[in-house]
Amino acid sequence: MSRPPKPAARPDKVSLWTYVKLFRRDILSAQPARLYRAKMAAFKTPFFRSFMVNEPALIDLVLKERPMEFPKSGRISEGLRPLLGNSVFLTNGAEWERQRRIIDPAFEGGRLRDTFPAMVVAAEAAVARLSPGVVEVEEQTSHAAADVIFRTLFSIPIDHVLARQVFDEFRTYQRTQPILNLAAFIPLPSWVPRGFRRQTKRSAKIIRRLITELTAARMDQITAGTAPDDLATKIMTTADPQTGERFDTQEMVDQVAIFFLAGHETSASALAWALYLIATHPDIQARVAEEVAALPDHPQLSDMSTLRLTRDVFREALRLYPPVPMMVRQAAQDETLRDRDVPKGSQIVLSPWHLHRNDRYWERPDDFDPDRFTREDGKTAQRCAYIPFSAGPRVCTGAGFAMMEGPLILALILRAFRVEPVEGQVPVPVAHLTVRAENGIYLRLSRRETDG
Repeated sequence: MSRPPKPAARPDKVSLWTYVKLFRRDILSAQPARLYRAKMAAFKTPFFRSFMVNEPALIDLVLKERPMEFPKSGRISEGLRPLLGNSVFLTNGAEWERQRRIIDPAFEGGRLRDTFPAMVVAAEAAVARLSPGVVEVEEQTSHAAADVIFRTLFSIPIDHVLARQVFDEFRTYQRTQPILNLAAFIPLPSWVPRGFRRQTKRSAKIIRRLITELTAARMDQITAGTAPDDLATKIMTTADPQTGERFDTQEMVDQVAIFFLAGHETSASALAWALYLIATHPDIQARVAEEVAALPDHPQLSDMSTLRLTRDVFREALRLYPPVPMMVRQAAQDETLRDRDVPKGSQIVLSPWHLHRNDRYWERPDDFDPDRFTREDGKTAQRCAYIPFSAGPRVCTGAGFAMMEGPLILALILRAFRVEPVEGQVPVPVAHLTVRAENGIYLRLSRRETDG
């Protein structure tokens, strides 16, 4: 049994230029080790001040108690706007509130029940694509998660020509787009080139064109009364209860882009790490295999309640490898946090990566231990120091969706296959758009023997 891989920390003091270079390569290994225990840390550059908050009370203040006074930082949107436009992920204030009023009803419990059959079909298709031998699982989980998104959002499988093009183009985008670009460090005038890689801009443009085709076609179906009753139709036909406005095609394209990014990238990341963790812990795998063997051939939503350990494995993968490792807010006014002056405009960094591995709150935080969620210490830590989906009003709309999808796909894969690590292939976590393995995650699959 091995301890899950964790990137080495950088030296405590480095020059700004060295930090920028490290940060652009990977934000996880660019941080010093002391941040894993710090309650709050300051970082000062000639251009701005940044404060990382790593204490539950401060995180609650920023995310839950006074979220409007700590809006999303524009520095993050600099890097993502070419793809996401004016999506709910990037907006603030009244515009964000209006978008959430339209989007949220589609992800309420009753609607999620309606999407479950499409999730099962996608999960079964994912298992059917697998075969014994050495497999790069990130590619497989990306395929599976993208299939879930297209089936639940637009009622089309990943094999649909437009869906496949979006998926293929997104793989290029994901590998060429760092989480932050130069503008995250230096406040630049709008006319200054942003330093996006040419391939990143090209991919974003192609993805948006393809999503526009899908969205415009759905708008025509809605007008004709022939649209399927899926998430896209629900969102596009929901009026803001305060203004009566609906999303037009362009605004819906922005939202579909973030659904695809958030719903596909994050789930794919967590699923791949969950499979690796299971592969390297045969005792846990044996228990999960026993649990999932009891599932019916085609699971129903009610069967999900039996997958307690499988769900905790997925939850633990989200703790060790939170797909979005850092979130950035901005102080809208002068603040005082932990007796420190935080000037207006300062960047407030919240890091699930560091919070989830902070031994002030978690027992043996670097160990894979899905049983921690059944113990009192783990339940306490989960309540105060676990934010894989953020928290407060800006909590991820699709959190419930992800917590159905992840354990379901994991269960069906592990019901069909045994997974083992490949000797010499230890994945190194890095942060691109999400926490991925630098050179992929390779596992050896073998079919489970079934009676009869």
